[in-house]
Amino acid sequence: MRIGNVIGKVTLAKCHPMVVGGTWLVVVPLTHSGLKGDESGREEPLIVYDEWGAGPGAMIGFSEGAEAGAPFHPDPKPLDAYNACILDTIEVE
Repeated sequence: MRIGNVIGKVTLAKCHPMVVGGTWLVVVPLTHSGLKGDESGREEPLIVYDEWGAGPGAMIGFSEGAEAGAPFHPDPKPLDAYNACILDTIEVE
C-alpha cells in the first residue's frame, strides 16, 4: 500500500457497469520525503478508483496492481489502483 494526496476527480460520460457506484480520483503518490512536505517527494499523478468518498485534499492509502482488484473477490474488477482508506493523520519521523 502507498500513500497519496488527492488533487482532483475524473468525470466520465460513460463507464463499464462493473465500476458503477465509485468515483475516479487523481492522486499524487508521496515518498517518505513527500510526506515530510518536500516537493521532490511527489511522484507523477495517477488515477485511483474510490468507493469511500475521498475528495480533493484528502490523504489516502491505495493499492496497485493485482492487490487493487483483491477487495472484490470472487468477482475482481479490472483496476490498476484502488483507494483502500482515507487517512485522518500521518506522523512521519
